[in-house]
Formats: sequence, structure tokens, C-alpha cells
Amino acid sequence: MSRSSVTPEGGDRTDPSTSPATSTSRRTDYAGAIYGSILAASVVATAGSGGEHPRLEVIVLLLVTGLVFWATHVYAHLAGERIVGQPWSWPEIRRSGLHEWAIVEAAALPAAAVAVSWFGMSVNTGLWLALGVAVVQQVVWACLGAARAEASRGQVIAEGFVNLALGLMIVGAKVVLKD
Repeated sequence: MSRSSVTPEGGDRTDPSTSPATSTSRRTDYAGAIYGSILAASVVATAGSGGEHPRLEVIVLLLVTGLVFWATHVYAHLAGERIVGQPWSWPEIRRSGLHEWAIVEAAALPAAAVAVSWFGMSVNTGLWLALGVAVVQQVVWACLGAARAEASRGQVIAEGFVNLALGLMIVGAKVVLKD
């Protein structure tokens, strides 16, 4: 049996790896978007502003890191939840890849922020802009996921604050690691 979940884009997705006990429950799935946002923030916080093409290096680093972590999550899901005696099927691989794609999508806005910084901003300002975008989207995805799961207003706010605290820890790391 499967359960239906809501993708970050608002569409339904079926997850065949769930138990029959949860087959009638609807779940939101913003984990990849939140995880990817934290990952993107971490990449920006630890990226240097040196090098010959620092903006391009950060953009490539964000996108490659997102893709590598996406592929790792897809593989881990497939390897960790395989059905005994059954090889992976292309539909299963595709379903897992689509399920985890939000990790890559979460790197796109911070990468775009770095790209926009080419137009009149210093590299350092562009990195701070990208970090801010990553933290804001992390908080928004967490709050949206909680709201779509029909959490109480207090829980939505609490999840927002938890994600803001995680983001601010990354900001703190950038301040400490500033070059």
C-alpha cells in the first residue's frame, strides 16, 4: 500500500515504501527542500571569496554539491529500502530521484543570488545575499510544511524559529570563518 504526500510544489506524490498502517494518512514532504537549503547555506558560509572567478566557483560549488547530495540520497533510499530479492526498476529509480529533487532545487535560489551579485555588488556582498536567501527559504519551507500538515499556529512558529536558529548557526560559522 502507499500513502499520499504533498510535494513542495503542492502536488501529490505517492510513496510506495510506507507500511499499510499509514496508507490512508496524507503527509507533507518538505524535508528535501529544508535539507537542501541548509546544505546550500553551509556551502555559501564556507566558500571563500578568493580565486580567479569566485562567483562562478560558488555557483558551481552550490549546484554540484546539490547534485551530489541528491544522487547520494537517491542511492541511499534505493539501497536502504530495497525489496528483498527484487532489482531496482526504472520507475522506482525515477520516483526516488523526483522525491529527492528538492535538494537540488534548494541550491538554485542561492546560486541565482550569487549570479545577480555580478551586477553591482562585491563578491562578499553576493555571498551574504546567497546565505540570506538560503536561510530565508529554509525557514519558509519549514513553516510551509508545518502549515500544510495542519500544525497549530504555535507549532508553525516553533518550526520557523528552529530553522532560523539553524540558519543563524551557519551565519555564525561564516562570521567566524570570514576571509
